[in-house]
Amino acid sequence: MSASCFVGPDHVPQLSNLYPTAFVTGASTGLGRAFVDMLLVEGVRVWGTARDASRLASLATKANFTAVVLDLENPEEAVAAFTNAATAAGGFDLVVNNAGYGVFAPFTAIDFSTWQKQLDAMLSTTARLSHAALSGMLERKHGCLVNVASLATDFPLPFMSGYNVTKAGLSALSESLIFETRGTRVVVIDFRPGDFRTGFNKAMQAESVSSTADTRLTRAWQTLETNLNDAPPPTQAAAGLRKAVLRQRSGTVRCGSFFQAQLAPFFIRFAPLGLRRAIIARYFGAV
Repeated sequence: MSASCFVGPDHVPQLSNLYPTAFVTGASTGLGRAFVDMLLVEGVRVWGTARDASRLASLATKANFTAVVLDLENPEEAVAAFTNAATAAGGFDLVVNNAGYGVFAPFTAIDFSTWQKQLDAMLSTTARLSHAALSGMLERKHGCLVNVASLATDFPLPFMSGYNVTKAGLSALSESLIFETRGTRVVVIDFRPGDFRTGFNKAMQAESVSSTADTRLTRAWQTLETNLNDAPPPTQAAAGLRKAVLRQRSGTVRCGSFFQAQLAPFFIRFAPLGLRRAIIARYFGAV
């Protein structure tokens, strides 16, 4: 299945009827917070994570929410936190691997350890969490695993090589798991959001953007900021995730504005790779 997440009115049951318990990483802000708010409204019992418990304080007061401290940079502790939460929940019906961050810099401008850290956290640790989650779902013969990738899988972002690699890797992992779970009652969704107004650019680790002499870097950053500031609210992504999960079908779901989620993916199906690269380079001022 490949779909966009433009959402119309529906008359389907609440998510809690299908997936009573959920685990959401990166729950304190942005898309993760929007996902949690949506799930709580749907009557789902949610375990949500952040690196610092204080960042979940406003959610911790809500009924049916449990705060979990989880840091993707500590893989063994992250899996242990998930396992303990799953035991307390009696198993998770829905797992949303959402946590991540961006680093904006030319690939060779900073030490490779920065990229290694991002790849280890966002790809390797997330794959570990997927492994733990999927094992339980297959054992119970029920569940839905959502790996939140990005439309950067389709359109890699300039000067964000680590982010592009991790998100493409998550999409590849999801695609592999979609094949492996065929014929079971376990659903795997490769969820690819585009730009949403979440403050992602404010939290992004941008290395020396203001002081660089590389005008391409400055222009690309300005384009990214404009796109994010003008993007739809994260509640639209949450509505798209809800619709995708309620379908109870594995597949890829692209979510965002009409241009990003529908028109641009349609274009890349037919445009030669060289033309696509030239258009993206000109769009971001990387010429």
